[in-house]
Amino acid sequence: MPFEIVRTDITKMKVDAIVNSANPQPLIGSGVDGAIHAAAGPELLEARKIIGDIPIGSAALTPAFKLSAKYVIHTVGPMWWGGTEHEIESVKKCYRNSLKLALENKCKSIAFPLISTGIYGFPKSEALKIAISVISEFLLTNDMKVFLVVYDRTSFSLSEKIVKEVKEYISDNYIEEIPKYNQIFLKRPERERHDGKASRSKIQTEIMYDSLELIPKRSLDDLMDELGDTFSQSLLRLIDQKGKTDVEVYKKANVDRKLFSKIRSNINYKPSKVTAVAFAIALELNFDETKDLIGRAGFALSHCSKFDVLIEYFIQQKNYNVFEINEVLFEFDQVLLGA
Repeated sequence: MPFEIVRTDITKMKVDAIVNSANPQPLIGSGVDGAIHAAAGPELLEARKIIGDIPIGSAALTPAFKLSAKYVIHTVGPMWWGGTEHEIESVKKCYRNSLKLALENKCKSIAFPLISTGIYGFPKSEALKIAISVISEFLLTNDMKVFLVVYDRTSFSLSEKIVKEVKEYISDNYIEEIPKYNQIFLKRPERERHDGKASRSKIQTEIMYDSLELIPKRSLDDLMDELGDTFSQSLLRLIDQKGKTDVEVYKKANVDRKLFSKIRSNINYKPSKVTAVAFAIALELNFDETKDLIGRAGFALSHCSKFDVLIEYFIQQKNYNVFEINEVLFEFDQVLLGA
């Protein structure tokens, strides 16, 4: 996928360019800066000295030496002063200028840390939001493989509000998988426990029963006309119906051009479930349309899957930003959308 969040050591990334959250002076700092210098070897500091001071928000390029990369892009983030000193715009410039420099040097892949979130104290949730926003904006008009690298779970922080909302939604909608032989005869329970509270089995059965009562909000004629469409045919038809371009859709789906070409040229192509769902999100389909599209690839959405429940949450919220969805999927240890 063109944009991916990964939890690893940034010095281990095999990419064209590794971004260093650098010291403004040609000195070795702590955190990411120190780790990158240690892995690259002493030559990196010598190359950094040739550049000299780097202004906040700017970026400069050196060879990567012993790293598994061609280049190190050094960018200087701001200290956090509560947001009163244009820190947010400065961090945005760090990402934009680094991406611009990578593009100018024909890089096909780049790995970023969360800039300024170490000793500079920039709030991690805000830094994450900025990184996602700038990178996703860049990828709408450029082709590059971009990684956002977080070293551990404490380095990755969604806002408390979204975490709370998503956890509540999962709690209300996620159910443990019931053996198939128990699903054959579903009846709406007629009685509750004596204390007036519904039992877990009652809640589960009602959810499943109600899901069977969902009636597709589409005409019978439409369904009959489209009955024989494969996933590829259905996808291409929907792109036309929604008035979107192929490029717009596969970029918003976090899918590369080569894979989209395969889907377009082979009407019987069977994508993975995450790819099928990614296209549904890119097309901003409602829940019924999403189920129909992924169903043509042989998949379904279930309340027995946290991934599926999270996708349902975002569709109901009408939030179709695949990169923001991937933030939450990553936080809850689910596979990311795209390919």
